[in-house]
Amino acid sequence: MNHNIVILGSQWGDEGKGKIVDFLTDKANAVVRFQGGHNAGHTLVINGEVTKLRLIPSGILHDGVMSFIGNGVVVSLEALSSEMNELLARGVPVFDRLRISEACPIVLPVHVALDNAREAALGDQKIGTTKRGIGPAYEDKVARRAIRIGDLRAPQNLKQKLKTLLNLHNFTLKEYYKVEDQFDVEETYQQLLEYAKTILPMINDVSAELNAIRKKGGKIIFEGAQGTLLDIDHGTYPYVTSSNTISGTVASGAGFGPCYLDAVIGITKAYTTRVGSGAYPTELDDEVGEHLGVKGCEFGTVTGRKRRTGWLDLVALRRAIEINSITSICLTKLDVLDGLKELKVCVAYELDGEQVEYPPYDNADYVRCTPVYEVLSGWEGESVFDKRKWNDLPAAARSYVGFVEKKLGISVDIVSTGPERSQNVIVKDVF
Repeated sequence: MNHNIVILGSQWGDEGKGKIVDFLTDKANAVVRFQGGHNAGHTLVINGEVTKLRLIPSGILHDGVMSFIGNGVVVSLEALSSEMNELLARGVPVFDRLRISEACPIVLPVHVALDNAREAALGDQKIGTTKRGIGPAYEDKVARRAIRIGDLRAPQNLKQKLKTLLNLHNFTLKEYYKVEDQFDVEETYQQLLEYAKTILPMINDVSAELNAIRKKGGKIIFEGAQGTLLDIDHGTYPYVTSSNTISGTVASGAGFGPCYLDAVIGITKAYTTRVGSGAYPTELDDEVGEHLGVKGCEFGTVTGRKRRTGWLDLVALRRAIEINSITSICLTKLDVLDGLKELKVCVAYELDGEQVEYPPYDNADYVRCTPVYEVLSGWEGESVFDKRKWNDLPAAARSYVGFVEKKLGISVDIVSTGPERSQNVIVKDVF
């Protein structure tokens, strides 16, 4: 029996993690975010009602389940407050269900300004960030100058820390980026104190609480943000996010020992999408790509940006499986492939006249990779939408899933057949 499960994206993000976390939370005692910030967007559809979450874990809608924001998450108090208010307006008892680590760095308005200034300065070479200030906030964390959630408890020390931080960033904005807008220490300080009134009751030792649940035999889901191929170390650098998105980050981002984890579920879209710049060998700029984008509603939850679309890439997935120690796959959005006569799957790359089975780490090499495809039959005229049993899927759809399993040497335990929480084929209970 699995008690502690990591659920993360195995591609470039937007794989449908939120839906699967929400679905599996029925069997969990706690759900934990362990990295990223409000640049992550998880969309839940429950009985036709859409809920969009950015910072708060996808388990927040469940009675009797605690939601935790671990120390590896950078927290915008403005975004968190807005998200909480949306949920409170719907009757969700957020204060009872949510706990936040005192070690979380705070994303300040100056971080957003820095993010925007950097992207503008890069021009055509921009990273394609969400411009939410995530990168600059992580930089302050690593430089050991971050304002953290716990600092809200000591307002007498907070102002001096804030003054030091803002002096540095104001100087950078004005002298390097030529941005005239400056951030006032007193104004920012008062904003933080106002947010503290709401946030302080939810601050807790998240690591201790999680381990207490573990010792009692409870079940915990660790919810990843973004995707493996956006990992700061293992992604298509520099076109990546500013945190580690892989399963190993659970230990550092939540204070939960790696030997306590029982399974890692790789959420994998039945095709591939990407937002922002960077290598993308299977990208389609044709009618099929348009089909995937329209039918899959491929627009960012946070930014609304149109996602790039392409065929399923097993080369990239192979890397994701190994660096995450993924134990099984949940294949999402299989229904988006409805209506296609044939399907292509990338099984290798060709680089400088040679076939490679792993993606290169250098983005300049990665962009020169061309996909080697195998062609499979689609299930044109049939549909997987809303199917709940394996044998109810079209034969070609079952063959597609089987092909992925065989090529990757890993089982597909869940197949998502629509956006609703309940629209899944459960091949094996991951708990």
